[in-house]
Amino acid sequence: MNILVLAAGSSSERDVSISSGSQVCKALRSRGHNAKMADLFYGLENPNSFFEEEDYQVDQVAEKMLSMTSQVEEKIKEGAPLVGDHILEVARRADLVFMALHGLNGEDGRIQAMFDLYHIPYTGAGHLASAMSMNKSVAKMAVAAYGVRVPVGIHLKKEEYSKMEDPTRASLGLKGKVVVKPTCGGSSVGVSIVEDDQAFIKGIEFAFQYEDTVVIEEFFEGREFSVGVIDGKALPIIEIIPEEGQYYDYENKYNGTTKEVCPANLSKAATLKMQEDAEKAAKALGLDTYCRIDFLLNEKEEDCFLEANTLPGMTATSLLPQEAAVVGMDFASLCEKLVELSFRKAGR
Repeated sequence: MNILVLAAGSSSERDVSISSGSQVCKALRSRGHNAKMADLFYGLENPNSFFEEEDYQVDQVAEKMLSMTSQVEEKIKEGAPLVGDHILEVARRADLVFMALHGLNGEDGRIQAMFDLYHIPYTGAGHLASAMSMNKSVAKMAVAAYGVRVPVGIHLKKEEYSKMEDPTRASLGLKGKVVVKPTCGGSSVGVSIVEDDQAFIKGIEFAFQYEDTVVIEEFFEGREFSVGVIDGKALPIIEIIPEEGQYYDYENKYNGTTKEVCPANLSKAATLKMQEDAEKAAKALGLDTYCRIDFLLNEKEEDCFLEANTLPGMTATSLLPQEAAVVGMDFASLCEKLVELSFRKAGR
């Protein structure tokens, strides 16, 4: 099967995406697929020979993508399109596009909508489910409607904030420690946990550096967990224990300063409840192939929905692959499973 592994792109998670894409590409090639990786943002120079190239080196392609990351922001300022040359052309020639993208302009439904218009099959959620899940405010409302607990909070637009004379937690109907984060960001980029109004203002302004709308939530004290859901069924739960800092931030995620335990050390009742809530959240958002749902759990073993990941990290040590490994599915088998599910969904 000719598979286009689409990675990199223009988001703040570009480098993480390249890591996911390269490992997925290697795994699919080990299963006999003709998988090749392309950079969504920079596109391709020779589309006609893309799937015919015989001496294809995944690591070399990944290294080239990484070397161009520093130029992305400047290229965007110059008016470069967010979809590079020949990407659509090659995607139409592929049997399937494996979406190894993370963050904006890749995980938010825009690329999925483009592919839907051209009847191009791809892995992961559809365009509407992707857009809903990426927007933390919308995701919370959808999940809450299915009876899953969500944090108390609001969303705030930059325009509204600029008109506020004295922005405080109390003025926004919030109290105590709060979390401030971009509405559609991923990998905990732009997130602050603050306990006083001076830090609160700094946190809001920091989040606004990434997006024009932020989410502000009362802090839910608890341990952090994640639950993969494949084809509507929850995988074993993984607990995420940061060894440094307050929470599972970007540094803890990708610099090896986090302990991950799977299956998580939870009571049977808490395990079943969280898995049930993960399946409910996936259903509420229309995540019908695979996803990862993140939760917090307090001392009373009450779980609280944190966010949905429509295209979770896909390296061999990422959370979803670790959970799949517990049920006997190695990384290459997981990639193959996602291909099969997506092909079935497309009616192929």
